[in-house]
Amino acid sequence: MELIYKNTKINLIQGDITKQKIEAIVNAANSTLLGGGGVDGAIHKAGGPEILRECKAIRKKQGGCHVGEAVITTAGNLPSKYVIHTVGPIWRGGTNNEPILLANAYKNSLKLAHKNNIKSIAFPSISTGVYGYPIEKASIIALTTVKNVLDKISFKEIRFILFSNKDFNIYVSSVQKVFEDYI
Repeated sequence: MELIYKNTKINLIQGDITKQKIEAIVNAANSTLLGGGGVDGAIHKAGGPEILRECKAIRKKQGGCHVGEAVITTAGNLPSKYVIHTVGPIWRGGTNNEPILLANAYKNSLKLAHKNNIKSIAFPSISTGVYGYPIEKASIIALTTVKNVLDKISFKEIRFILFSNKDFNIYVSSVQKVFEDYI
């Protein structure tokens, strides 16, 4: 599914984020930046040791990455040029600032991309895997945050790469709510 908002192409794609030929992909990382399961593990595995080496240098300099923040590395063996690592919140019922922290993960990833002159970026569904964030809620936050950022910063393309058909369909439903006037 594709739409245009403020001259930015927004694409929803069912697929594998490690295969995206785009300037930057976003890693749903953990705060240690040392790799893990899900998207994080797949990106580290496909990208090779260079990503981990750079993540270790970031850890040495600033002690990892806090929830809602973002850091950038090169992409190693991936077809993208950069990986923006962001840490989403663990779902604890929604009363521990999870919505704000999740929005910050998207917003800070986009700000970091803009700062590095990156015009095209691909996101996974942050925090909806092992961190347990309900994808229906998370997709609305992700899309609303992107829409709000695009009111201030322009990109060429923003992709949401959804691994499963179920997740893709939830994002399609959410994009119809958030961008109803642009579809």
